[in-house]
Amino acid sequence: MSSLFRKKTTEELIRDQGREMRSTQRNISRDRGALEKQEKQLEAEIKKMAKSGNKDACKILAKQLVQLRKQKTRTYAVSSKVFSMSAQTKVMNSQVKMAGAMASTTKTMQSVNKKMDPQKTLKTMKEFQQENMKMDMNEEMINDTLDDIFDESGDEEESQDIVNQVLDEIGIEISGKMVKAPAAGKNLPSASQSKKATLSDEDIERQLKALGID
Repeated sequence: MSSLFRKKTTEELIRDQGREMRSTQRNISRDRGALEKQEKQLEAEIKKMAKSGNKDACKILAKQLVQLRKQKTRTYAVSSKVFSMSAQTKVMNSQVKMAGAMASTTKTMQSVNKKMDPQKTLKTMKEFQQENMKMDMNEEMINDTLDDIFDESGDEEESQDIVNQVLDEIGIEISGKMVKAPAAGKNLPSASQSKKATLSDEDIERQLKALGID
């Protein structure tokens, strides 16, 4: 019972108006159809009177035809006006919906702004930045440690010492740049062994190839 006396919302009023406009448009189209039917009947009657030679009847029917055609033309004007009003109603409905959406969004933004603490948010961002920097530093330290573990600079120096020792033992003077020797010096003869045995040219050439020196 209370719904009968409830005040309609703007959206309901616009919807009712649109329904009324569509009904009016259908009634206008129906009336135009009836006028067109009458127009054809008058045209047929005028032709019939003209064939029979009744000029007075032709004049009277012709005046009726003119009035009928004017009335039909007015239906087009009214229909155009109704269509324009219907379009305006749809635009108004869209604007009402947009206003409702904006109101809802505004309330949501107000609620979020009330709950949001700028100082707390700024503090959280700074803490994140600090922790991110710590993570980068830890990653860099780990990478440096791994580089030190897998660094072969000590093996390279040891290999170079072995090359120099062997060349000194066989009496070859070093001048210019030397090719880096591989870390396989454990298989080379020691200084004491080279003193006990005299190295041949083939032994010297084989040792140089083993060291990567052509």
